[in-house]
Amino acid sequence: MALARIGISGWTYAPWRGVFYPPKLPHRLELEYASERLDSIEINGSFYSLQRPSSYRTWAEHTPEEFVFAVKGGRYITHILRLKNARTAVANFFASGVLALGPKLGPLLWQLPPTLQFDAESVDAFLGMLPRTTTEAAALAGETTLDEDRTHTAAGAERPLRHAVEVRHTSFDVPEFAELARRHGVAIVLADTAGRYPVIRTLTADFAYIRLHGDEELYTSGYTDESLDRWAAELGEVLENGMDVYAYFDNDVKVRAPYDAMGLRDRLAAWTPRPHALGDAH
Repeated sequence: MALARIGISGWTYAPWRGVFYPPKLPHRLELEYASERLDSIEINGSFYSLQRPSSYRTWAEHTPEEFVFAVKGGRYITHILRLKNARTAVANFFASGVLALGPKLGPLLWQLPPTLQFDAESVDAFLGMLPRTTTEAAALAGETTLDEDRTHTAAGAERPLRHAVEVRHTSFDVPEFAELARRHGVAIVLADTAGRYPVIRTLTADFAYIRLHGDEELYTSGYTDESLDRWAAELGEVLENGMDVYAYFDNDVKVRAPYDAMGLRDRLAAWTPRPHALGDAH
């Protein structure tokens, strides 16, 4: 059966304390609290800098058994190198501890900068380099230039890896890009960005990846019941066709993300791995 994993982008936000998080909840328990109410969370810190294996292990230990993380690829790869000559950087990314999540490792998210235009050759080369299993990822991680005490390069049990690409330049909204993504089995992120960036609904993998950045105002506005109903209907069709769905709310500024995520999760409860997670009534 297809699964819907509905969650949030990150979980450490000061304005959430005393609103979503109970006033006296220790910061170290925020991940546990959020993961009891949702089915997945994007790790965003990995976008800004390489994390440590100990952090990934801790995150895995403090979340429910059925929980998974999406991990955002580093901006050094996507925004500085702009996907070119990135093999060593990708090796370092996987060596930094991503594999320490074990079975809780979900899809890898690669968000491209708004200034990066579609170039078929570089995109093809990058997508073709990405590992498709944990064994392949471990082999690539073995090429790391990081110090040994900063790395985790063991694959554990072999599992498939999923990749999703979020584009932000209109030049990607062409059939050629969709065909490239489909050939590599990579999902094109369906991103709701209040009209700022392209909306691409083409399905190119065996799962769908959705990022909800704000209904009317980027990162700020919440989603109405009517809007959540529409998203639930659209994603329900994907699920009924046998494809898994990963959806993350990134409208964190006014503490809307966790509540909107729980609202969408309620609407898709028949497909969630834990139909009766805490916080369903809110």
